[in-house]
Amino acid sequence: MTTTAERADFRFNWVDSFLLALRIAAIFVVVWGTVGALALGFVGEGLSGSAWKDLIVAGLAQGSMYGLIALGYSMVYGVLGFINFAHGEVFMAGAMVGFFVADYFFTSGLWVSNFVIAILIVLVVAVATSTFTAVLIEKVAYRPLRNSPRLIPLITSIGVSFFLQNAVLGLVGPAVKTYPQAPTWLSQKISVLGLQIEGTKLLVIVIAVVSMIGLWLFVERTKTGRAMRAVAEDKEIAALMGIDVDRTIVTTFAVGGAMAGVAGILWALLFRGVSFITGFLPGIKAFTAAVLGGIGNLVGAMAGGVLLGLFESLGPNVVLRGLRWEIPVSLGIAALAAGIGVAVLAWRRGRVSVASVAGALIMLGIAGIGQWSIVIPGLTQLKDVVAFSALVLVLIFKPSGLFGEQLADEDRA
Repeated sequence: MTTTAERADFRFNWVDSFLLALRIAAIFVVVWGTVGALALGFVGEGLSGSAWKDLIVAGLAQGSMYGLIALGYSMVYGVLGFINFAHGEVFMAGAMVGFFVADYFFTSGLWVSNFVIAILIVLVVAVATSTFTAVLIEKVAYRPLRNSPRLIPLITSIGVSFFLQNAVLGLVGPAVKTYPQAPTWLSQKISVLGLQIEGTKLLVIVIAVVSMIGLWLFVERTKTGRAMRAVAEDKEIAALMGIDVDRTIVTTFAVGGAMAGVAGILWALLFRGVSFITGFLPGIKAFTAAVLGGIGNLVGAMAGGVLLGLFESLGPNVVLRGLRWEIPVSLGIAALAAGIGVAVLAWRRGRVSVASVAGALIMLGIAGIGQWSIVIPGLTQLKDVVAFSALVLVLIFKPSGLFGEQLADEDRA
């Protein structure tokens, strides 16, 4: 016999009921879309195997760039406890200055005759520019507000973001600056683990992975990295132990800026165009990636960026495209029966998580019996919707992010 205590979990308020409905809808859409994409592929109406591989590679390349930018958000939040919304403009500054250097090399012929040396110099200039911009922002805008309520530097970061956008707009104009075309040999596809990867995307992935590993080793294995982790844990105690807190914070901004500079060149290799507004959307998505992986968690920021890139690439073209598949009636009846059975089990055991699965199965059953089919036009334009929806869903299922937060107790409060 089921007791009142066992059924207590099912006494929801409006908020709990709404969250349960979102969980059910998320599971329903993802399962239907993914299975539908596979089913359509088997009958020759969906994506081919090569198209799946191309989407995965594109997602990894773009996600690697998001991960590098997300590292700056995560590091600053871990040390100072606020989101530096001007970090997207730090990324933009490196990409913009890198363009002028690349354009000079193209005009002089070095870009064509010795592309490797040219891109390395552009990378160094972009990293130096982003690092300088990040340090300057910390010294001018954030250091005077170090002991202010947390909301004040947060609002200041938004103001700094708009200031940098308009400063670049005034200096270089509103037109999109286009990087020179990379050599043809770089665009050729290379076979890696059975995947045919375009050389440009492979270079982006390799640079991002090397940068991320280098940063992780720096933070985990060096004296400066240990100081950064100590300051992130407790600034007062770190100062009492002889750590120069101001210097460590500047180092944190510098390292985050350097990663943003690397991401700026990756952006140039992938998309080529850069303007005064370039940093806004990638910055917001990188912040999304940091929250997705777990704010303050460097590994989480890296993984969150890669996952966000995959969500953007695969979500519209796989999940949403698969919704036009009509679930067979027999499968719908089986799903409905299974959902009712699981719902009864969830009620008897008092398991809310199982109730989410039961609800999704019932919805799949209804969709199958009703022969539902949803055709969504303009799928490629919905990648931003998919990306931010993924963040909302992850936070519903796991509010601390996929890898958990790594914050000091005062920042959790």
